[in-house]
Amino acid sequence: MTATAARFNPVGVDFANFKPSHFQWHREGKVATITLNRPERKNPLTLESYAELRDTFRDLVYCDDITNIVITGAGGNFCSGGDVHEIIGPLVEMQRKDDMAGLLAFTRMTGDLVKAMRACPQPVVAAIDGICAGAGAILAMASDLRFGTARSKVAFLFVRVGLAGADMGACNMLPRIIGSGRAAELLYTGRAMDGVEAERWGFYNKLSEPDAVLADAQAMAKTLAEGPTFANAMTKKCIHQEWNMGVDEAIEAEAQAQAICMQTKDYERAYEAFVAKQKPVFLGN
Repeated sequence: MTATAARFNPVGVDFANFKPSHFQWHREGKVATITLNRPERKNPLTLESYAELRDTFRDLVYCDDITNIVITGAGGNFCSGGDVHEIIGPLVEMQRKDDMAGLLAFTRMTGDLVKAMRACPQPVVAAIDGICAGAGAILAMASDLRFGTARSKVAFLFVRVGLAGADMGACNMLPRIIGSGRAAELLYTGRAMDGVEAERWGFYNKLSEPDAVLADAQAMAKTLAEGPTFANAMTKKCIHQEWNMGVDEAIEAEAQAQAICMQTKDYERAYEAFVAKQKPVFLGN
């Protein structure tokens, strides 16, 4: 993290020495990889891991030397959702005690993770193998790009435990990725789609072999990191914000965004490289 970023980061996370408690963190250059690491349980989320992931993505807003994130799971699975014993059990106890405030605090906290993923400027690439269910499917959905395997199983299975498919933004975001009819089918039935179907429906950007999916996702992240990262962050912001805009408002927003990007040195570098018949070297400013 630069001195400037640290000065304006009230939370004060030092990503140069970041050692999270509830997932693995590996950084190579400008790309950081988050690995959900409870393979014996297919990497379920806990209250603590939800919160730490949320806070991490929030803090990445202030970190300008990490430009891309990869998220994956250990042991041949992505994420099996919320831990049955550590999350679902306590939530049932809240329901029995008629603790609506506690239930709402939990659902808002989980939604805050998705908000943080969408608000951070770094494009997020998910590498998905094996089980990707419930909240795990939401993490994949909230990512910007998704690389999967043919054997993977993606399931928005909330309805199968008596809940609405409307969870953590699924009714808003999933239809935009795969279409409203297909999203409705998955959210109403809770069925799993395999990787071939996920790629055919546009949920996956690419199918990879199980032993290559993480490397492929990291290669994509590295490619993006070598590009105009300020402009990539602007693209992500526009994709997210323009969901709530009409065409006229979107065109104006993009005019302003592009004018801002034209003030960067990367824009000038690209022009000079073109004139010199060289490949531009982008520095993210």
